[in-house]
Amino acid sequence: MINDSLQFTKNLLGQFLKNRFALDDDKIVLNYIVDTSGVFPKGNQNKVVLSLINIEKETNQPFYVQNKKLESGNYSHFNPVERYNIDLLISCNFEDYSESLKFLDAVINFFQINNYLDASSSSSIPSDLSRLEFEYEKISYHQMHSLWTAMAAKYQPSIIYKMKLIKVQANQMTQVIPSVTQTTNSQTL
Repeated sequence: MINDSLQFTKNLLGQFLKNRFALDDDKIVLNYIVDTSGVFPKGNQNKVVLSLINIEKETNQPFYVQNKKLESGNYSHFNPVERYNIDLLISCNFEDYSESLKFLDAVINFFQINNYLDASSSSSIPSDLSRLEFEYEKISYHQMHSLWTAMAAKYQPSIIYKMKLIKVQANQMTQVIPSVTQTTNSQTL
């Protein structure tokens, strides 16, 4: 689900940028800021880079049904759906600083227009995703500095959005519960 939601967001944002600036090639990539060897990936040059920086489990959940009726009349028991929020760093890595700012403006416009995505707003949403919500994640100067330092990278014009409520359901049956087929009424007075 995480990869599906990030790829879907990348593709939609990439198409928005192509349309906005009349581009023929993609200017967006889903990648690390700095790779595991500490080197800046060449594929990030002159691109908008989407990077997963945090995952947190949503703990404030409504009741979710854990049983599903089978064709036999019995019920299957599944673990409840888990929901996650993802912090997505979107950085603009262009040689020309004004180009970075131009693309950052376009990214902000995209998320202002598309603060949520579902089947009614985008027919290309993967079937296993029902809805994605995006919310600007406000962090202080010191937190931003700490984030870029932890990534061992130099700051680039960037913004963080929280992608809310990514559903994860493995659909792994944990138990078959027999249905009630007969009842007896035995009262004792």
